[in-house]
Amino acid sequence: MHHTWWKLGGASLVAAAALAVLTGAAPRAPSELKVCVDPYEMPLSNDREEGFENKIAHLVAQDLNAAVVNFWWPQRRGFLRNSILAGFCDVMMQAPVGFDPVATTKPYYRSTYYFVYRADRGLAIHSLDDTVLKHLKIGVNLIGYDYTNTPPAHALSPRGIVGLTGFGSFFNPDPHADHPQDIIEALAKDSIDVAIVWGPLEGYWVKRAAVPLTMVALPDSDPASGMPFARSMAMGVRHRDKALLATLDSVIDRRHADIVAILKEFNVPMIEMRP
Repeated sequence: MHHTWWKLGGASLVAAAALAVLTGAAPRAPSELKVCVDPYEMPLSNDREEGFENKIAHLVAQDLNAAVVNFWWPQRRGFLRNSILAGFCDVMMQAPVGFDPVATTKPYYRSTYYFVYRADRGLAIHSLDDTVLKHLKIGVNLIGYDYTNTPPAHALSPRGIVGLTGFGSFFNPDPHADHPQDIIEALAKDSIDVAIVWGPLEGYWVKRAAVPLTMVALPDSDPASGMPFARSMAMGVRHRDKALLATLDSVIDRRHADIVAILKEFNVPMIEMRP
């Protein structure tokens, strides 16, 4: 009995969608916003919904008169395969524009990597070419499951700057494991002299640091190697979900000021959007 109902329900949904196309009506907004989200990744997200991705998800859902449904999966190897691509959730709240595994919306902010150092150390670092970097202990985040270097760390090695201090960027509830704030705490304790960190991660922790820290933006890309540093961030959906993509684009247009206000609340450093 239930099976027949499901088939009839499916058929009527298809008919309604076809009618909407024929009449030029806008696709109906989803009643649920199914979000792929990490349970322990502050300042982005956590299982208490305290991160900026959580807040933006609720803003989008409220605009669509929908309910947020979180699918929790840590951002580790296999995150995409086990979440959005498996159909357990429909939206990633952040994906770099042009990230191939998903279709990305229009961007809603742009950021880059930053030098961070103690304000009381008399340093004035503005470029990866500053010779003082050869005499300083530099901390960088190691990214991904294979612990690869970030673009700025890659750009330092042809300049003869090697022997960087690596910090994990996986977020882990285990108090003895790596935590994203470790690199900022190492600066505050003087165990490194300068850190090079992705803006949206460090802005939040810099604001909470025990000592005043200076942040200096790296350029959009490295003039020497052409390696990009800045990225425009969007939302991501499956390639086939074109109606959902269009719906999210319209929300980003309507609510852009509100989204930016949330990012500012989390001290996310933003640079000018590029076409």
